Formats: sequence, structure tokens, C-alpha cells
Amino acid sequence: MSEQPANPSTAPTSTGRPRAVKAVIPAAGLATRFLPATKAVPKELLPVVDRPVLQYIVEEATAAGIGDVLLITGRGKTSMVDHFDRRPDLETRLEEKGDAERLAAVRRPSELAEIYTCRQPEQLGLGHAVGYAESHVGDQPFAVLLGDEFVKPSEPLLPAMLELQARTGGIVLAFFEVDPAETKRYGIASVEPAEPDLTDVGEVVKVTGMVEKPKPEDAPSNLAVLGRYVLPGTIFDAIRRTGPGSGGEIQLTDAMELLRSEGTPVHAIVYRGTRYDTGMPLGYLQTVVQIACEREDLGDEFRKWLGEFVASDASGGPST
Repeated sequence: MSEQPANPSTAPTSTGRPRAVKAVIPAAGLATRFLPATKAVPKELLPVVDRPVLQYIVEEATAAGIGDVLLITGRGKTSMVDHFDRRPDLETRLEEKGDAERLAAVRRPSELAEIYTCRQPEQLGLGHAVGYAESHVGDQPFAVLLGDEFVKPSEPLLPAMLELQARTGGIVLAFFEVDPAETKRYGIASVEPAEPDLTDVGEVVKVTGMVEKPKPEDAPSNLAVLGRYVLPGTIFDAIRRTGPGSGGEIQLTDAMELLRSEGTPVHAIVYRGTRYDTGMPLGYLQTVVQIACEREDLGDEFRKWLGEFVASDASGGPST
């Protein structure tokens, strides 16, 4: 790991355009919804069973062929970097005990990717955070993965997004459908059918406009932006030309809309797979329960206990 950027190693695709090989994870927020737990522990390190949220996200990136990850961090968040470092003392202890399974689990984070860091001194919006990646990314395309959501590994999203961006050279987003009453929580898009030669990548749509957190009556659709983006290097100049928007912050949505208005193609994949959202306490708890139920080593026993607990609670009886 290092705090200095590596040289880009993108390889041109059949279109002659480079394929993104770097990812940026903005993770400098204060996570006020989880206080007081996040006073000392970054939200990104809250455990989902026995792995932190952030590790699931880095694993999602590396599974898509990305081996270079930049964490945009903030004050008090150095432990995020520590998680991806080696622990020789702990490894030695596990080796002495012959605990090969836990030893492999402890080593795995340091083997996933090259982890780099950049400090964002103030939290002034997602666009502001992404802007700090310019010296690391340069003018190459790159992925942005928000630090509080991830998708089910068996239902990947990022590989198709990387392929689509390499074909178009523009902006590629991911959408999921939300209840119309929930549009005020998300960036919402207006869309039209994509070009026929792009539809083999997935359920692709062409984006004709974006608005940040509209009221339900003002929303152009119910397609919300999922926390995955693949962006061209021109986004950095657009961020510099973007003033404060919703909430008085520099919004990535506004910078992308600026590029779109100037001719940059914007497409999106409508994702129908499983999305885990750990950004709020309820979603975090749902994620823990879902993944625990799916675990081969825990699922059967946990589901049995969970069923008994729910039944007991519904009947008003004692719970364990």
C-alpha cells in the first residue's frame, strides 16, 4: 500500500479506448446516522458478519479486474487503511495455532488490490470528494464505488459497466427501480432506449437528464442512481466548473449533467440483482441478516433461530 499513485496500466479495447483499471472509493463522511458507534470506528468498517463493509466493496472491484483502489479518507479514518495492511504478529500467532482458515482470512485483505489513500479535508459533496482523485487517475477512465453499498457477488454489475464505458467512452451509471415516494433520497434520471449495438451488454438505457433528490411530483422516472459509476477523465474539469447544488454541496450528479449537456454520452445499466445498502441502520441490519442467512457455515442454524425468534416475538412469548 502507498499514498502515492501508481502508473496507469490500462489496455486498449477493440474500440481503441482504454478500459478502466482503477477504482475510487469516497469514504470521508462522518456517518452521523450511526453515532455514537462511528465516533471512533469508520462506518465503512462496520462488520457484516465477519468482514467489514469496505472489504466487500473492494472485493467487488477486484472481481471485475480492478487492482488499483484509491480510498478518499478523512480525519480519524486511518483504520480503513490498516485493515488492508499485513499483521505479522497476528499471522504468526495463527500459524502457531495451526488455524489455517483464519490465517487465510486475515491475509486476504492485503492480497486483494493495491490500496492508495488521499485525504479530503472537508466533506463538501460527492463531486468534491471525487475531484481529489485527479492526481491518481489522470485522464484515464475510472470506476467510483460508494462506500456504503455493494452487490451480491454471484450477480455482478461492474464488469458490464466497464465494458459499456470502454465501448462508448462516456459516462456509465447503474440504476435500480425505487418506489416513486422515495425519489427524494436519490439522483433520478430521465431515459430513452439505448443504441441497438449496446444492448448485448445488459439492460442498457441512454440517459437524457439527471436531477438530484427530486420531490416525487417532480421526478422524471423512478430510476435511481446506484452507487456505481464509470467515468471518463474529463469529469475532473467538469467538477471544477460545477458550483454548489443540492444541500450546498458540489454534486457529482451536477458535474455529470454538465458533461452530458456538452455532448458526452451517458448510458446506464438497469440492475435487477441483489443490492445491499448499509448507508442507514435499517439497511445495515437487513444486510447482516441476509448475508448471515446465506452463509454455508451459519445459515441453517441462524435461519432456525431467526424463525423461532420471530415466531416467539409475534406470540408475545419469551425470546432467546
